[in-house]
Amino acid sequence: MSTVAPEDKAPDFKAPATGDKTLSLADFAGQTLVLYFYPRDNTPGCTQEGEAFRDLYEQFQAAGAEIVGVSRDSLRKHENFRSKHAFPFDLISDADEGVCNAYGVLKEKNMYGRTHIGIERSTFVIDGAGVVRYVWRGVKVSEHADEVLAAVHALD
Repeated sequence: MSTVAPEDKAPDFKAPATGDKTLSLADFAGQTLVLYFYPRDNTPGCTQEGEAFRDLYEQFQAAGAEIVGVSRDSLRKHENFRSKHAFPFDLISDADEGVCNAYGVLKEKNMYGRTHIGIERSTFVIDGAGVVRYVWRGVKVSEHADEVLAAVHALD
């Protein structure tokens, strides 16, 4: 598993996404990509994070940025989650953990005394040339979308 840091070339990916799409890093060439990883659809923190990105989506678009969420949930779950909360951006289903491993977001977690491997809530801002410009790991949802939007604006 790699650790991606600012100024690294963003790891390429190709994965199934909502809207019957397959998305890759190349699809976002020439524009800023906000790639955010979250543990699970329809959990309180993940819903709040998605809604915050949704609520600022027009501002991200105006700044030349696209948003894509990534978790290990199935496309069916993603489609329901996206529809239920009116997310205007796509969600990638990373069931084989290829994208998660490329970005180094899987870590050991402890829940109710049991350890398991899960997604560490993380966000990457990738510029139009495919270079990682900002990285947040262990994200706290409150105010996070605002911080990411400020970082996108700082790229200008």
